[in-house]
Amino acid sequence: MDALHPRLMVTDYGAAFRFYDAVLPALIGARLARGSADGPYASWDVGTEGVLALIERGELGALSGGDTAGGASMLVSRVADVTTGYELCLRHGAAAVAGPAARPEWGPTMRTAHVRDPAGNLWELQSY
Repeated sequence: MDALHPRLMVTDYGAAFRFYDAVLPALIGARLARGSADGPYASWDVGTEGVLALIERGELGALSGGDTAGGASMLVSRVADVTTGYELCLRHGAAAVAGPAARPEWGPTMRTAHVRDPAGNLWELQSY
């Protein structure tokens, strides 16, 4: 289960993919788990844990209601129930970015929601 990992929002996806695909296996033993150099998304795992994901900035903007301001990274957490997690975050001071929604283009059962924590960090909650 991918409890928590960073996702980098990049402008030059190809260059970022080539870099991380070249260094992550040697540095930390990560393997490419999803995606390819063609983009717009890729992720690397160590064992069964996600350790890093890349997404082309424009692609994420379309999925999160256009809200990619405030940084070049976001947190991503796999949760048991996206709607419950989203509502919990809102109750504790998160700002809504994009409500729970199905993302079949990422996988047949993928659901996501996006919030900003009180410090303004973008956080994706996902289940699959």
